[in-house]
Amino acid sequence: MANPEYVLEMRDIVKVFPGVRALDGVKLQVRPGKVHVICGENGAGKSTFIKLLLRLYEPTEGEILLNGVNIREYNKRSYYRIFAPVFQEVELFAFPLAENVSMQSPKKTDKALAEKCLVDAGFGEKLAELPRGVDTEILKIIHDDGVDLSGGEKQKLALARALYKGAPVVVLDEPTAALDAIAESKLYNDFDNLTGGKTAVYISHRLSSTQFCNNVAMFKDGEMCEYGTHDSLMKKNGAYAEMFRLQAQYYVDKEAANV
Repeated sequence: MANPEYVLEMRDIVKVFPGVRALDGVKLQVRPGKVHVICGENGAGKSTFIKLLLRLYEPTEGEILLNGVNIREYNKRSYYRIFAPVFQEVELFAFPLAENVSMQSPKKTDKALAEKCLVDAGFGEKLAELPRGVDTEILKIIHDDGVDLSGGEKQKLALARALYKGAPVVVLDEPTAALDAIAESKLYNDFDNLTGGKTAVYISHRLSSTQFCNNVAMFKDGEMCEYGTHDSLMKKNGAYAEMFRLQAQYYVDKEAANV
């Protein structure tokens, strides 16, 4: 798996849980160096899709290919090295901030790189408040002076972990869910620089994230109902365009209420 170019393809993927058909006949190709957004309402099948892609779930039917080979043929540990995921739920550990970023032992942790990744992920302001910087202990489980983080700060730490890992495919599952509007906007604006031209798969139900992506896959009731660019899907005037306009109107109304 030394080839730096990874093409991932889902072929007729079905995923069934007891009493629930979460995905039904999904076909999608993830091309190298492109930013792909998987969007849709809550319960549309987005998170199931991402867990199948990461091989945290196995499909009920169909197959997932990596460079034309079924991913079941690969060693799981080797397959996992391809991905740098950022999930909605972020776990913190009772050791220093730098090691919470690197997820490595102190000897293997590059503190300078950890600090850079934290700043790039938008954690710089919080980092500047910490007297011991990246040596600050996290949580109060072991150290009474350990630091707890807010939901938004945890999300930024998770992004810093993904940047530190440096894997060729970045997977973000609702990475702005705990961020305010300003932090969210900055993340979108900085996205290309953050990912460094890597392949990225971005899961979101907030369509303000879709305009910077190369390809948009709209999910509804477990099926991929539309696929294309933001512009092409807006011209199609289907489910994606309807959802985008509804959300855009919400932001307009909210801004008007704050005037």
